[in-house]
Amino acid sequence: MANQPKRVYQSWKANNKFLLGGRLIFGPDAKSLIITFTLILVPVVLFCVFVARNFVFELQRETAGYAILVIAIVFTIYVFILLFSTSAKDPGIVPRNSHPPEEVLGYDPSASVEAGSRPLPRTKEVLVNGLPVRVKYCETCMLYRPPRCSHCSVCDNCVERFDHHCPWVGQCIGKRNYRCFFLFVSSTALLCVFVFSISALYLKLLTDESGNFWKAIKVSPAAVALSVYCFIALWFVGGLTGFHLYLIGTNQTTYENFRYKGNNRTSVYNRGCITNFLLLFCSRIEPSKINFRGYLQEEASKPPKSNIQETDINISDGDTRIKVEDDLDIGDDIMKISQRRNSEEVGDVRGRGSDRSPIGRAEVDFGFGLESQFSSRPSY
Repeated sequence: MANQPKRVYQSWKANNKFLLGGRLIFGPDAKSLIITFTLILVPVVLFCVFVARNFVFELQRETAGYAILVIAIVFTIYVFILLFSTSAKDPGIVPRNSHPPEEVLGYDPSASVEAGSRPLPRTKEVLVNGLPVRVKYCETCMLYRPPRCSHCSVCDNCVERFDHHCPWVGQCIGKRNYRCFFLFVSSTALLCVFVFSISALYLKLLTDESGNFWKAIKVSPAAVALSVYCFIALWFVGGLTGFHLYLIGTNQTTYENFRYKGNNRTSVYNRGCITNFLLLFCSRIEPSKINFRGYLQEEASKPPKSNIQETDINISDGDTRIKVEDDLDIGDDIMKISQRRNSEEVGDVRGRGSDRSPIGRAEVDFGFGLESQFSSRPSY
């Protein structure tokens, strides 16, 4: 089949790497997975060989020794599954538009206001829970980013609920893989606690047997090395776990926390600590917006769209329903404004968040959560 069309992943414009025919998607730095895998596997192997095994054969504690071995092996496999799920999953990539909005509406992004033409607005506003949220236009993806979406410079993708790009897993952390990422980090911290505790217990039993701590160190230097290694690693993964527990409880992302730290911005989506945790761990993970194994021919035949979807969302307990504009296209609203202004002189559009009248409220650049309740359908 010489003329068979290419699949989406075969002509992907970003920096991702694909395996198994587009079924698995990784970041450009996926090789760092080898380092992460080694940093976990080597200590566990040493632990099983020099500590857990000796509980059975040297200390004659067969039941405890076999239980420790099984727990260590099963828990390590679980950690590796979480690591793989985090790294090989679409983090929530927003599909790029094949045509920029200006091609449809006659906007010229390179034109200046002084020249009398109307450039495409770089930002516009949507209402989220009664507060204006400013969303930005992405030149690379040719779309208005949804709230909490950011363009990753490493992967070269716009990612929904962008948290950060993690070099340890070689992937962006976003809306679809954040849960796996947090479980991976917290499970690794628990694995460190387990190995450290059993290694310290083994040293204590050797000390009780020999009557001297230094003799115990000579008998099992591996237990000492594992204790030190896990103690140091626990400061990293344990601190990271604590930090992300705080972020989950306040419904923030790492990107938002570092960018808006100290600004005392209103948290648009924070619904309380318990509800925030339930939203993360009990909500359904949305399917990927991109069919990487689909054929490009289908996408190429689609005409450019320019519709603004308006979706009612109710994120409070009352009956207030808020109209939210779709962030990915300029549409009928802008066309109406253009027609209304045919007889008027074009005003200065710089510093305005959208083609609508400015909202007399404190501006918020990003909403802090619950994007699952807001409909966003990007078009190619």
